Amino acid sequence: MRHGLSGNRLSRNRSLRKATLRDMARAILVQERICTTRAKAKEARKFIEKLITLGKKDTLAARRAAFAILCDHAMVSDLFTKTAPRFKSRNGGYTRIIPYIQRAGDNAELAFLELTEKSKEIITNQKRVKETKDAADVKTVSEAETKPVVAEKTEAKEKKEPKVKASKAEVKTVTKAAAKPKVAKKLFQRKAGGE
Repeated sequence: MRHGLSGNRLSRNRSLRKATLRDMARAILVQERICTTRAKAKEARKFIEKLITLGKKDTLAARRAAFAILCDHAMVSDLFTKTAPRFKSRNGGYTRIIPYIQRAGDNAELAFLELTEKSKEIITNQKRVKETKDAADVKTVSEAETKPVVAEKTEAKEKKEPKVKASKAEVKTVTKAAAKPKVAKKLFQRKAGGE
């Protein structure tokens, strides 16, 4: 009997379930919105909310606990410096689950799992995600300040790097390298044929 055991097993053993939730948490922190099944979203929500609560504490012990989950120093740093400060005014409810559609293959209920406070503008089309806050900071720098620096760099590159044509020996080595996979393929066919 499962008295007092909470949570969905997600048809996985303990280590695989932990790895799945860890990967989903990492994806949420990077993309800020993912599409997954509703059952996985409900389990990942608990995991992510604990991470953001750790990020709000901003102590060494909290950083070590977050690193034990995420296993990436850069991601832990982003969690404590960029993601968690957005939720200072909230006491919970850092994520939301939005029902989407039922998957064609197995009729599973899909849902979007996303952060409630986003730094990025999420576009569902094929366009790339744009950062709204960083774009505003970049526009404040005037064009007059950036043009002379760019011009100096391009002039320096033109002076240092003369254009060189490829010699015939280099061209031959490239063609020989391209021919090697064909030779390996023929050797494999001979061995497979029983010769």
